[in-house]
Amino acid sequence: MNAGGEAATALPARAALEARLGHVFADATLLDLALTHASAAGVSDVARDSYQRLEFLGDRVLGIAVATMLLEAFPAADEGELARRLNHLVRRETCADVAIELGLDRAVRIGAGEAQAGGRRKTAILGDVCESVLAAVYLDGGFAAATALVDRYWRPRMLGFLAGRRDAKTTLQEWAQGRSLAAPAYEAVDRSGPDHAPRFTVMVRVDGLDPAEGLGRSKREAEQGAATALLVREGIWPPTEAPE
Repeated sequence: MNAGGEAATALPARAALEARLGHVFADATLLDLALTHASAAGVSDVARDSYQRLEFLGDRVLGIAVATMLLEAFPAADEGELARRLNHLVRRETCADVAIELGLDRAVRIGAGEAQAGGRRKTAILGDVCESVLAAVYLDGGFAAATALVDRYWRPRMLGFLAGRRDAKTTLQEWAQGRSLAAPAYEAVDRSGPDHAPRFTVMVRVDGLDPAEGLGRSKREAEQGAATALLVREGIWPPTEAPE
């Protein structure tokens, strides 16, 4: 399996990796295969001797595990919001970040040429090896072991995902439309401060829900704050600090 590549993971390194994964492998060859890039695989059958097939499976396991986690974490979120969160959490860049956190960038076995070309820093390789290791955990320990791994490393990213989502007003409008409700209504209820530094308070109303307020240096900013407050209160977005 390792022709032209690097030696198998040493026992202490394996134990440390398994500790980070939260899973001790009964079949050690699965982890070895999951950590073998095509450049370090045997030349006779790259698909069999590298992580390619495991990466295919891991992509599906990750999708199901994350989708289930999202449904439980955001019971009021509509399909569009869930899909945006899912896409962010399963994308290659997120998987590459998890791979680095797990230390897979150090553990993956790659050929000398790929290593010299910076393979350990390539997002594509890191994302793929992350999914292949998840598949190995799934095959060795079952879906419960795989979901435990996803929960440990993807849940914090799920709860911290704010910047990648769409703006609050758009999300709230889509949420209301998805429930056949009238569009959210915004009303400026207060203005304070000097002319050069005003502070606005805006209230948003959605049929069937208590109104929410937001503050801002402009009416637009206050409207976004009000929409954010309502989204957080209704569990559509995760808890955040109140806007300044």
